[in-house]
Amino acid sequence: MKRILHSLVLSIFFINTFAQIPTGYYSTATGTGATLKSQLNLIITAGHQDMSYQGLWTAYQTTDRDYFYENDGSILDIYSERPNAGDPYNFTITTNQCGSNGYANEGDCYNREHIVPQSLFNEASPMRNDIHFIRATDGKVNGERSNYPFGMVGNASYTSLNGSKVGASVSQGYSGTVFEPIDAFKGDVARMIFYFVTRYETQLSGFLSGNILGGSAFPGLQTWELNQLLTWHAADPVSPEEIARNNASFSFQQNRNPFIDNPAYVGLIWGTPVIDNQAPTAPTNLVANNPTINSIALAWTAATDNTAVAVYDIYANGLLKTSVTGTTATVSGLTPATTYSFYIIAKDGSGNSSPQSNTATQTTLSAPVGGSCGTEDFSGIPGSGTSYGLRTWTNNNITWTATDARVDETITGKAITIRNGNLSSTAISGGIQSLTVTTQLKYSGTANNLNLEINGVVVGTVPYSSAVTTTTINNINVSGNFTVKLINPVSSNRVAIDDLSWSCFGTLAVNDLSKEKSFSIYPNPVKNHELFVKGENLNKILKAEIYDLSGKLIQPIANPFKTSNKINLHKISKGVYILKTDNTSSKFMID
Repeated sequence: MKRILHSLVLSIFFINTFAQIPTGYYSTATGTGATLKSQLNLIITAGHQDMSYQGLWTAYQTTDRDYFYENDGSILDIYSERPNAGDPYNFTITTNQCGSNGYANEGDCYNREHIVPQSLFNEASPMRNDIHFIRATDGKVNGERSNYPFGMVGNASYTSLNGSKVGASVSQGYSGTVFEPIDAFKGDVARMIFYFVTRYETQLSGFLSGNILGGSAFPGLQTWELNQLLTWHAADPVSPEEIARNNASFSFQQNRNPFIDNPAYVGLIWGTPVIDNQAPTAPTNLVANNPTINSIALAWTAATDNTAVAVYDIYANGLLKTSVTGTTATVSGLTPATTYSFYIIAKDGSGNSSPQSNTATQTTLSAPVGGSCGTEDFSGIPGSGTSYGLRTWTNNNITWTATDARVDETITGKAITIRNGNLSSTAISGGIQSLTVTTQLKYSGTANNLNLEINGVVVGTVPYSSAVTTTTINNINVSGNFTVKLINPVSSNRVAIDDLSWSCFGTLAVNDLSKEKSFSIYPNPVKNHELFVKGENLNKILKAEIYDLSGKLIQPIANPFKTSNKINLHKISKGVYILKTDNTSSKFMID
C-alpha cells in the first residue's frame, strides 16, 4: 500500500508539473469522421515546433521517465518495462544513450524508436523528430522490431525480457511478420499511430505504406492495422504515464496528442471496434509422447472460437515454453530424467484466453551412461557485436569453432549464427547415437538445410527456415571418439544454431564402469529374470536405472533395495545391460 500511495503522489505531481491543455485548444474540433480528423490536424499542426532529431535526447529528460512503476526516474522503456514485476534492467537518462558501438544485448543502451518507421517517410523532418511517436527504447529490442508493423504474434521468433514479441501475425487480415508489445502498452502504441496519421494526413499519399499506412488522408491506415489498433485502444485505456508524457511533449514542441486528451475522438473518427469478448473453448485430448533426453512431443485436439483460434500457448510445469499455431509441437530444451506436466491455452486474435486443457505428463529420458554425452547451449560464446568472423570457445572440455559467424542473435538464448561457414567441434568421446539441434534462418533468404558431418562423413541434413525448428537425427551410431560439423551450403543465408545435444553410442568398456569392492551383482548371466545385489548400506541407495548398451533407459527404479536386495527383470528381454545406482555401474547379461 505504501508503494501504491507513493506512486500515486508522484504521478499526480509529475502530471501537474507540465502545461495542461490550453483553454479552447480543441474548440474547433466539432465534426466526426474524416471532417473531425482534418479539424484535429489543423489544431495539432499549428504551433508545432520542430526541435530537431538531436533534440529528442533532451526531450526524454522529461517525457520518458519512470515515475509510475519503479518511481526511480530511469528511462520508461515500453520494450523492457514490467509493470507488475521488477524490470530486467534500467537505463539512466543520458548516461545509457546508444552511441556508435552498437548493441548486442538487451540492456546495453537505449535509442530513439520511431513507432512509425522513419523509412516510410524517407527520414524527412519534422516527422523524424516528432516526440509524440518516438519513444526511448532498448536498442536491441528496437533492432529486433525493425520496420515491422504492430500486430498480434502467433509463434514468436524473438521475445524480449519483458515479453514483447516478433513473429508471424495472427491479426485478422495480415499474415506477415509483426511486433507485439505487452498488453500494458498496446493502447499507447495505438494512440501514437493515430496521432501520426492525423498530424501528417496531408502527406500520407507520399509515404510508403510499410503494411501500416493507408496512403490517403482518411482513414490513413490499412484496414487490418486500423482494426487491430482500435481493439488495443479500447482494451488499454489512457494511463497517467501517457497523460504526463503528453503534457511534457507539449512543453517541448508545443502541440498535443488529441487521442490522449480525449480518447473519444478515436471512435468519433474511425468508429467503435466490434469487441470480441468470447474466449475459445479449451483444447482437449492433450497427449505427451516420444520423449528424448531434452524434448517431448505434444499433440491435442483443436479449440473452437467464434472468430478463430490464433495461437496455442504451451506450458510446462506452469511456465510458458512456446507458442504455436498448429495442434502439434515438440518442446525442446528440457532437462534429462525430469517429469514435466503440460497444458495448453488457446488464444484468439483479440487476446481472449481459453480455459486450460487437460494435463499431460511425461518424463524425459536420462542422459545415457558411459562416454561423454552432453549439450552445448552457446551461452558461453565470448564477444559481442554484429560482425562476422572466426569464433572459438571451450565448454565441458570440448572446443567449438564457428567460421564466418556472429554472436548477437538468439533463439532460446544466445545462439551462434553462421553465414558462409560452419560450426565444428574437437574430438568428443563416448560415441554418438543421435543429435538434436535447433535452427532458425535470420534476416533474408530461403529455407534450406545444414549438412551434418560426423568424423567428416555426412550423416544427415538439418532443415532451417524463418520458424524456430528443432531437429533430431537418429541412428548415427558411431562409437568411440567423434567430431561434429554443421555446414551451411548456402552462403547468402544466415542461420542461427542453438541447443545442440547428443546421445552416446557403443558398448561400455570395463574401465568405464565404476567399481566398489562393497558392491556386486549375481548371478551373471541372470537366471529366471531375478538379479541380486550384495553390498553395504543397500537400503540407502535412492535410485537404480537399467540401460541397454545404446544408452537407452530401460527401467528406472526408486528406492530399489528398501525391502529386498532383488531386482525383478521379467519385463526385460534377453541381452546385455547396465545397472546404474547412485555411485556404481555394473554390466550384466540376461540369458
